[in-house]
Amino acid sequence: MHTLTSESLPQPEETLGEYVRRLRGLKRLSQEQLAQGCGLHLQSIGKIERGLTTRLSQKAKRGLAQVLGVPVAYLEAAVRGTGVEVSQALKLCLHCWTPGTVPELGWLDPRAKFCFLCGGVLCDRCLGCSHPITSEQYRFCPMCGQSYRDGKHKAVELRKTEQK
Repeated sequence: MHTLTSESLPQPEETLGEYVRRLRGLKRLSQEQLAQGCGLHLQSIGKIERGLTTRLSQKAKRGLAQVLGVPVAYLEAAVRGTGVEVSQALKLCLHCWTPGTVPELGWLDPRAKFCFLCGGVLCDRCLGCSHPITSEQYRFCPMCGQSYRDGKHKAVELRKTEQK
């Protein structure tokens, strides 16, 4: 289980190669393990880490993101050499997410609005008090104590109103 931390954020001015190498080191993966996990050639990983290539296909970005446990947007920010603002809220599908588990990577994309699994609206706030969801570890809102799963029926209502 991985958790997004400030360590996993690309730093401003950090190259894609430095970023991938740093994350691979944090995960204690060899270049070969990373290559096998994301479906790339070992030589491609070497070229990325040495800064010889920064142009990645969507398949390569998705593979690297999944193995390294970060959103694709983080890799794209590293390609641009910019940092990423830490989002204080997670986006979750209250229908598909099991509290205490890692959110699907597709939900973490800043542009994502709907769950790719069920089509439901992604929620970034407690449906009881509107406090931002800041951790996937907790089953209850720290402000009002409502279970995030109790908001499931509200999420269905929200989806119906969004579709109108």
